[in-house]
Amino acid sequence: MTVLIAGCGDLGTEVGLRMAAAGHEVVGLRRSPQKLPGEIRGVFADLSVAVPELPEDVDIVVVAIAADTSTEEAYRAAYLNGVKNVLDALERQSIQPQRILFVSSTAVYKDSGGAVVDESTPTEPTRFSGKVLVEAEDLLFSRTRGTATQPISLRLGGIYGPGRTRLIDQVRNGKAVIPAQPRHTNRVHRDDAAAMIVHLTTMEASPDSVYVGVDDHAAEMGDVMRFLAAEMGCPEPPTAAPGDASDAGPGDKRCSNARLRATGFDFTFPTYKEGYRALLAGEGVRHP
Repeated sequence: MTVLIAGCGDLGTEVGLRMAAAGHEVVGLRRSPQKLPGEIRGVFADLSVAVPELPEDVDIVVVAIAADTSTEEAYRAAYLNGVKNVLDALERQSIQPQRILFVSSTAVYKDSGGAVVDESTPTEPTRFSGKVLVEAEDLLFSRTRGTATQPISLRLGGIYGPGRTRLIDQVRNGKAVIPAQPRHTNRVHRDDAAAMIVHLTTMEASPDSVYVGVDDHAAEMGDVMRFLAAEMGCPEPPTAAPGDASDAGPGDKRCSNARLRATGFDFTFPTYKEGYRALLAGEGVRHP
């Protein structure tokens, strides 16, 4: 089976290594293919501006694009142009893969005031990031409707893991501030996110079109910061004053992974505690 990873960055590379270890041929598209490990055949492609040339026998496509910056222009170039150019390439070459998985985000959901959010929750984003991702999802679903290809949108929470230690660094250097208003954070370890992608694109049962990809525990941000401080022996971060600029942040929602769990998926890091402890112990990189 041939797996195409369109946007083979950190997450895509982890997916590719797992696919290769399972015996699949893996092709990775990125602007710097020379950086890819030997298990992945790297091909140059700038998906934001051009339709790529694809292998003729693609069975699975994973679209794991990341925007260069947090601006609407960058998001549209990466996600909308990227999805469109991949779909155009498949159509141009008359390729119909079995499944296409698009790596989306829980940003497609608005602030729910701490209520539980799942796949049945309407996508009503208030920020440009979520709005662009919804457009990209809609494009994928509309372009694959009536074909033999099964589209999947995996809406990941905040990814942490090797090289993604921003919160650890903030707590360690004393720059972390606990929100005055309690706010839940929905997280997933990079390795579990990669394992989800492999699971959903290769499982025997037919997948649903949308999954929420978060761990088992939507934790309150202050609890996560206090936990990290205790694990590292650092002072507990201060709490922001109500209305202070440092108290600004994304909305409060608790995302459910029940649909994903129902497929038989198991987590290596079911909560932030296991994941961050592994990172702090230098065990964050786990390949099969």
